[in-house]
Amino acid sequence: MPAEVGAILEGTVIRLAPYGAFVQLDTGETGLVHISEIDRNFVKDVNEHLHENDKVTVKVVGIKDGGKIDLSIKQAAPDWTPEAPRRSRDRDPEFEQKLKRFMKQSEENLVDWRRQRESKRG
Repeated sequence: MPAEVGAILEGTVIRLAPYGAFVQLDTGETGLVHISEIDRNFVKDVNEHLHENDKVTVKVVGIKDGGKIDLSIKQAAPDWTPEAPRRSRDRDPEFEQKLKRFMKQSEENLVDWRRQRESKRG
């Protein structure tokens, strides 16, 4: 029985690549979990999250012409929603304040630099 878009299936990681992981599905088919579909948070290195022979639950998110299957581990999670906040994107008030100060100081420095440059021309 071939995989269908939207199906939640079990599989085994058979190969890792810098851009994702290839998973052998219980249906016998092989699909790719792109690095962006491994976890809700930013994944820098696939090897930090997955290993060969790991058992994973995946969701079929697409089937391309030619039969290539796109899979997602993060979308297979029972609590997954597209709007789920990503921890790395949370606002940090202290950072926002520092950024505001930096931008103001940079603008002041630029104005001073322009004044000096204009006075040397004249």
